[in-house]
Amino acid sequence: MDKYTLRRQLKAVRNALKPAVRHKAARASLRLALRHGLLLRAQRIGFYMPKGGEFDSHPLLNQALWMQRECYLPLLPRRGRVLRFGRMGRNTRMTTNRYGIAEPVDARPLRARQLDLLLMPLVGFDHQGYRLGMGGGYYDATLAFMHHRRVWRKPRLVGVAYECQRVEMLPHDPWDMPLDAVLTERQFYRFTSNT
Repeated sequence: MDKYTLRRQLKAVRNALKPAVRHKAARASLRLALRHGLLLRAQRIGFYMPKGGEFDSHPLLNQALWMQRECYLPLLPRRGRVLRFGRMGRNTRMTTNRYGIAEPVDARPLRARQLDLLLMPLVGFDHQGYRLGMGGGYYDATLAFMHHRRVWRKPRLVGVAYECQRVEMLPHDPWDMPLDAVLTERQFYRFTSNT
């Protein structure tokens, strides 16, 4: 199946989840993240603001803030596709980008390579750690530098998704960067071949 068809089908499945299921899943994923020490090994963590049925990352973000981690959100570029990451805290001034997603106002945003951990939204993922995104290419462009690294990979890439978004195999392109792990409400999947 092509990416467009898969994206449409998986978004429909994800969007059909009831609010109570979404809330319960977000709490369950936080418990799994804490059990696996996901937030312990990183000081600078990139998050995302959920939109359009994406997995709710707020419990993870709030936990990281409570743990006094530096938390960052993607900043949409005016031109091009390479994201920067603005620091956010409880009193950070926010603005809205052209997609209606909240962004922090940060005069000195970081590049992805400066993050220790990057939590990413997705539409689907497979058992090899490949991620199907929304199709805009922002994360592909942002993480392109990682294709040139053979030994040391930073940031660690972790997708956040519902279990219903897992498929056996996704079509992927040479520029797709496989994830190191995926966190769902049921399991923390590690893809050791990617690290």
